[in-house]
Amino acid sequence: MAKMTDEEADYWDEYYTKNPPKVSGDGKSGFFMKHKGNVVILDDLSATYLHARSESSHKTPSEIISEMVQERLAMAQ
Repeated sequence: MAKMTDEEADYWDEYYTKNPPKVSGDGKSGFFMKHKGNVVILDDLSATYLHARSESSHKTPSEIISEMVQERLAMAQ
């Protein structure tokens, strides 16, 4: 996973300070930020699965989701 430059970190810090992500607040869903700043809302089961798989594989949730999507697309061809 590529590291951010100081300028990129400053940009995203300012961006999310001025535009905090909106979440449901229902206490039943978690969220992960994608690399490009999009927010994805997940149910508890999905969030727990991604967290556990992330820890065991030493990959980010985004990397795991990307792999799953790529596998699904490859099966569809």
